[in-house]
Amino acid sequence: MSLPTLPPLLWLIFSGLFFAGGEYLSKRFVMAPQWPILIVLLLLYCLGALCWIPALMQQKSLSVTGTMWSVISLCMTVFIGIVLFDERLNAVQSMGIVFAIAAIVMLSLG
Repeated sequence: MSLPTLPPLLWLIFSGLFFAGGEYLSKRFVMAPQWPILIVLLLLYCLGALCWIPALMQQKSLSVTGTMWSVISLCMTVFIGIVLFDERLNAVQSMGIVFAIAAIVMLSLG
């Protein structure tokens, strides 16, 4: 199967963006449930999963690729919560995000 050749990190970023879009719509759905929102958020989650596959095919390490995807998606979700929904993090939560970003850097070096 031939897929466009992009670096695994870029595939993970695309996957994280689709996932973050799904997270945004999940929050919107909880605030005002509507079927069209639910359908689009499920589609975004599916697209995110499809972008994950090429990264895993190239990286061939589930533990590293999965961890990188988790942290990328986490950071994007936190960004959406803070910027679009005016949520706040306390100092301990903020340090957790910093450590998560450090984990991505360390995993990318290996």
